Amino acid sequence: MSVSAVAADSSVCAPLPVLGRDVLVPLVTGGEVDYAALDYAASAPALQRVWDDVAAYAPYYGSVHRGAGYLSQLSTDLFENSRRTIAEFLGCRAGDQVVFTRSTTDSLNLLAAVLPQDTQVFVFETEHHASLLPWRNARVTYLDAPRSPREAVATLERALAAREPHGEALVCVTGASNVTGELWPVRELAEAAHAHGARIVLDAAQLVPHHPVDLADLDVDWVAFSGHKLYAPFGAGVLAGRADWLQGAEPYLAGGGASRKVSRRTDGGVDVEWHTTAARHEAGSPNVIGAYAIASACRALTEAGFDTLVAREQELITTLRAGLAEVPEVRVLSLFGDDAPRVGVLSFVVEGWNSSHFAAALSAEYGIGVRDGLFCAHPLVRTLLGSEPQDPGECGAPEAAPGERSLNAIRVSFGAGTPDEHVERFVRAVKELVTDGARWNYRTEDGRCVPARSAG
Repeated sequence: MSVSAVAADSSVCAPLPVLGRDVLVPLVTGGEVDYAALDYAASAPALQRVWDDVAAYAPYYGSVHRGAGYLSQLSTDLFENSRRTIAEFLGCRAGDQVVFTRSTTDSLNLLAAVLPQDTQVFVFETEHHASLLPWRNARVTYLDAPRSPREAVATLERALAAREPHGEALVCVTGASNVTGELWPVRELAEAAHAHGARIVLDAAQLVPHHPVDLADLDVDWVAFSGHKLYAPFGAGVLAGRADWLQGAEPYLAGGGASRKVSRRTDGGVDVEWHTTAARHEAGSPNVIGAYAIASACRALTEAGFDTLVAREQELITTLRAGLAEVPEVRVLSLFGDDAPRVGVLSFVVEGWNSSHFAAALSAEYGIGVRDGLFCAHPLVRTLLGSEPQDPGECGAPEAAPGERSLNAIRVSFGAGTPDEHVERFVRAVKELVTDGARWNYRTEDGRCVPARSAG
């Protein structure tokens, strides 16, 4: 079935069932409304299918590996089968490893910890801090924000061509921006990296819930993502890709599970033989439920069909962009321009409004959950807002009071579980707030903009 045919079939394009869909929240103006969760880029609600799978497994919970009991054996099979499911979902190649971590941040810090000595890392300033900051023991070259996909590739090629000839090189790049939602030219960047003898890791935290990610097709060396972006519960992530650097480095964490054999030496010391499999970097008791939840989400998205999911999401993006375009006071943030392909993530500012104030009013008066701030991508948001580095702003709400200018933006994001009505309600709310103003008073408390005790 083609994407256009899918988009025309509303029965195919129904949102996937997610937890919290029918949760009612109070409004400061009185009454209740079903909560419109439009902060998927931070954490997507868990799919009902994932929750049901986890609940069905829970009575059989057991510690994995080396246990002789039935539940231990069952849990071990489930854990390792989850690894294989995720490898298939990601299009892993023969010899690739799937390592379970806590999150995208943990995955990239793991990769940073196994870099060969004197590796040079290339990373655009547009990255989320999870991709921007882990490379503390490497030589890092930060690249300016490009204004088109072509410029991104050209910028990387120039930097790689000018790099010092000794040592390894690694490029770290996002697949979809957590601020603008724009898709990056991953395949072309991978081609440029490999042409100059560099490797590339893909931060797929915002890409993998919205589009297929195939390591072999994209020709990336590693991919990192978090389960809580992929409609699974918090606490689990994945680093998947080439095994050689992972096998050649000391374990990320030292302890049981990472070691194959430990023995005392005659001089009183300890000799350790570490695993060469993914277990080398999974010391301690692993998050079996987290791994299984990610695998369940992978199966659910595969069965739903990414063509279907992408087509429906594009309809929501079209509704959102058309609605915001009718409000002259709204400025949508973009690197690559209005026509750039994107996932369901969009950030904007509203003329005359403090973004924290606007987000607070959306929540308190309309039951809509969005995010405001710099989205743990400070350099990118500063660039998009045209600010100076010393201008005030931080992750979360700034100290500026309602109505005062501040360095932050509003982000709306959605995905496979978002009903049409939630996006439509958001557009109506933006128009009403811009036209009529907030119906309630707000104040700054502990760095957050919150409703005052009374309307006036």
